Amino acid sequence: MQNSDLPSNPLRVATAQFEHKSGDKDYNLSVIEKLVRQASLDQAQVLAFHECSITGYTFARHLDKNQMLDLAEPIPDGPSVKRLQEIAGDFDTIILAGLFEKDRDNNLFKAYVCVGKNGLIARFRKLHPFINPYLQPGNEYCVFDLMGWKCGILICYDNNIIENVRATTLLGAQILFMPHVTMCTPSPRPGAGFVDPALWYNKINDPETLRREFDGSKGREWLMKWLPARAYDNGIYVVFSNPIGMDDDQLKNGCSMILDPFGDILVECRSLGDEAVTAILSGDKLIKAGGSRYINARKPELYRNILSREHQAEQKVSWLNSKPD
Repeated sequence: MQNSDLPSNPLRVATAQFEHKSGDKDYNLSVIEKLVRQASLDQAQVLAFHECSITGYTFARHLDKNQMLDLAEPIPDGPSVKRLQEIAGDFDTIILAGLFEKDRDNNLFKAYVCVGKNGLIARFRKLHPFINPYLQPGNEYCVFDLMGWKCGILICYDNNIIENVRATTLLGAQILFMPHVTMCTPSPRPGAGFVDPALWYNKINDPETLRREFDGSKGREWLMKWLPARAYDNGIYVVFSNPIGMDDDQLKNGCSMILDPFGDILVECRSLGDEAVTAILSGDKLIKAGGSRYINARKPELYRNILSREHQAEQKVSWLNSKPD
């Protein structure tokens, strides 16, 4: 990256966490509006929400195709994107949020949109969807201009495949929005597992026990194994958004945060409730951080053919049958 490619202006970006309601788009949009209002008081120019923040997420594992089609909306002409545009206009803020999408042929996707007062700015379809069998994967990366910055989007599990993050960076992204619904679920990883919902309902009387569970190996400790590395290795800003509270019958731990190109946390949601936090992003870190040098030092001729190898058949079956973190 050359100095001439750096954004000339700092950008005030916020990330949010909140407890969504399954299938209740009106309620979820009302919380989004509330948090946009709060973030605007902190002069946030951009506010990012979690995966399927408009529709809810985990409950979709129970839905058949007709129910999914009833829940999903066209983009950009559906009512939820229109409502996001109204909210963005009311507070002069760019909003990023997630929902289920259906196209003209009734194909279903996990989508994430960036919306401003003049309408849709960007739309990304999750590359690795798995919560419902009727969802189809997206087939392209998304990099777009936002107030003088190059931004990308990868949804949840997309970010666990490191090639996706590097590819989005190579396409020019300086900020990567990472909407998630993650942590506090069982997996083969040591220490993984559900957090007891009773702790959430007793959080006023015993917040310490809940916080220990949220921050331990079931939650934040796992996040810290890989999330800072995505920012550091690629020399980019990472905007991580995740829900807090009950997602269907599963408890999620929030920890929405923004990391700089050094992999350092600039801000993080630490309350046990709905919250938005804001950070100032400056272009100089993009060139000062090591990731910029690492990208320039690559030797693609050594591993171009290795990275493009097809999976073996047993590898494909293993991925389809596994339950990702």
